[in-house]
Amino acid sequence: IIALGAVIRGSTPHFDFVAGECAKGLGVVGLNAPLPVINGVLTTDSIEQAIERSGTKAGNKGSEAALTALEMVNLLKAI
Repeated sequence: IIALGAVIRGSTPHFDFVAGECAKGLGVVGLNAPLPVINGVLTTDSIEQAIERSGTKAGNKGSEAALTALEMVNLLKAI
């Protein structure tokens, strides 16, 4: 399971709540799922940062999440 998305800080305090609940929810899923759960949700201060982290200057976090999932599947098969 790979969760991808972006939580972008705005002018209200919702950012911290949404980002925290997203991470918490994925943690719960990870504890209960028979599959690896990869958190690829970006938390950024701007749309520009989100774009940079999803395939331009700062790498591609979606691709990194996919590679992590494949590594986890291979690790679980080896165990």
